[in-house]
Amino acid sequence: MLNVTDLDSIFKAYDVRGVYPDQIDAARCQNIGAGFADLVKRHEPDTKEVAIGYDMRPSSPELSAAFAAGVRSQGLSVINIGLASTDLLYFASGSLNVPGVMFTASHNPAQYNGIKMCLSEAAPIGESTGLSDIKQFAASSPDTSNVAGSEREINLLEAFGEHVRSFIDTTNLRPLKVIADTANGMGGYVVPEAFKELPFEVEIMYPELDGTFPNHEANPLDPKNLVDLQAAVVAQGADIGLAFDGDADRVFVVDEKGKPVSGSLTTALLAKSILAGNPGEKVIYNLICSRAVPEVIEENSGEALRSRVGHSFIKQMMAEEGAIFGGEHSAHYYFRDNWRADSGLIAAMHVLEQLSNFDGPISELLSPLDRYAASGEINTEVVDANAVMERVEAAHADAQIDHLDGLTVQYSDWWFNLRPSNTEPLLRLNLEAADSETVAERVAEIQQLMGRSCV
Repeated sequence: MLNVTDLDSIFKAYDVRGVYPDQIDAARCQNIGAGFADLVKRHEPDTKEVAIGYDMRPSSPELSAAFAAGVRSQGLSVINIGLASTDLLYFASGSLNVPGVMFTASHNPAQYNGIKMCLSEAAPIGESTGLSDIKQFAASSPDTSNVAGSEREINLLEAFGEHVRSFIDTTNLRPLKVIADTANGMGGYVVPEAFKELPFEVEIMYPELDGTFPNHEANPLDPKNLVDLQAAVVAQGADIGLAFDGDADRVFVVDEKGKPVSGSLTTALLAKSILAGNPGEKVIYNLICSRAVPEVIEENSGEALRSRVGHSFIKQMMAEEGAIFGGEHSAHYYFRDNWRADSGLIAAMHVLEQLSNFDGPISELLSPLDRYAASGEINTEVVDANAVMERVEAAHADAQIDHLDGLTVQYSDWWFNLRPSNTEPLLRLNLEAADSETVAERVAEIQQLMGRSCV
């Protein structure tokens, strides 16, 4: 018999995630499926079906089938879309106008699995918008023995590929050599379909679907997982490298010199691309993005709106403001015409369209947008996060300060954000300045202020 404590460790701010089978197993997933169905029936009483997809992890078919049984026990039916990337699942939710469930642990190591859930049209579900209710219901020992709902299978891969390509003008693309590292993740399934009608020479590294990740982890945010792609781009003289995470909802760019491109720089390029045909539209960026992002948005006749970090905040603001695009430094890119959901493939299409229309390499295309030096995210374990943040704030009383998400301190020539982790006793520091020397100096100053409370 479950209780809430059993589920606390796997219910996160935006999804469910844990080690299989110790933390997340079939029994838990069946109860969570019942809880999800209960939430759907209360929030969308006219909804009769739920779309479910899963990634290539060995445990995903078992866990998704158990979840489906839980959904059906509460009287809803299941649309099984089978193997999918997370953005393919969002496409299913949006195009079919049904709630969606994706079994994936994204970039986490092989021993993990998880569940991403949304309401119809890919509307996000987070801790304050349904996850807590699902957890409580799952812990109440619901009767999942009844099989009231039905199940049908559908393949949406081809339709998804057409949807991805619809975001760009495919008639003006030039031949490019593209190397995509899909890291044995779901990119190996969706990338060939999305690119199949385009004039690119595409080589896919590690395309075999293998949730044990035999080559490297599917986490492009860690520089060590980009090494193979960087080497291949340089060795083969490719125009660009694309690195997808495990569920392929994020993409990281590597330029023709093998240099990784930050999520901020890609956000700026995407904003420029989208605003070219949509002047005056609103574009959202999260507050740890480079200052270059709002500058580029404004320079390209857009309205820049600043958001907290996290997909639920971005999607909510996009809905409220009618924004056409949103970007995060972590390489999540959201599109209004994709039901405000994020997609690594749609982002990649915009980047390749911009490169196709530019007479030069991608490093030169990006150069005017690359204006500042950044620290990257520096995580520090602390004893008392609030005390540390108060001390750091007091030492910068002469700056412009806000608390939209943690502590943001802004000077004319440099800024930083310090915010606590949702799940660990960590403070996350992001700092930007005019040059790398200044970045190093300022980081050292802040770390010295933090030091007395560090573990």
